[in-house]
Amino acid sequence: MTGHPRDEAPDDAPQVGVGPWVGEWPDDPRFDPELLAQGDRRNVVDRYRYWSVDAVVADLDRHRFPFHVAVENWEHDLNIGTVVRNANAFGAAAVHVVGRRRWNRRGAMVTDRYCHVHHHPTVEDLVEWAAEQDLAVVGIDNLDGSVPIESVQLPERCVLVFGQEGPGLSESARAAARMVCSITMFGSTRSINAGVASGIAMHRWVSTHALGPGGTPVG
Repeated sequence: MTGHPRDEAPDDAPQVGVGPWVGEWPDDPRFDPELLAQGDRRNVVDRYRYWSVDAVVADLDRHRFPFHVAVENWEHDLNIGTVVRNANAFGAAAVHVVGRRRWNRRGAMVTDRYCHVHHHPTVEDLVEWAAEQDLAVVGIDNLDGSVPIESVQLPERCVLVFGQEGPGLSESARAAARMVCSITMFGSTRSINAGVASGIAMHRWVSTHALGPGGTPVG
């Protein structure tokens, strides 16, 4: 993995990050010479400033959680980028794109470079892989018979599966899921898009398995 991702922004947008390194360069292989020389304007947390992409990924791999995220991509869903960005934010082990291999990366804001993104041509292929990894398949959709996600404890080892804007989970994904969880809403619309739903569901997993009293990270 090579390269130095830059977030897409207008030329006149305020600069984020830090400028060129001041003083003697650190003797640490995690630091990228180009970033040290030119500055690091990426949207990364401070601890990863000046680190190469490979070094960031390697460090994240030591701390990723044992849940995965899958999203169906039959109609080039524009929400997939947001799902990937959320997966990065909440420490998912990997993202799985089911259906079409190509997806719109714009919404990911280059966070896909820090995630492991896998492709499965069919739901059946994803389900077979999940069984081999001893991961429960959990659908997220507001369907008849679904259970409120607020009322259940999500399995620690699982794949959270999201459908597309409009049709939601496919019939094959519904049939494969050990359970389908809905997100309680209070407005006039019956659904929210996969990007928003994924953030809520992942935060629910993190709240259950990775946060202690008062929201303190455990482990």
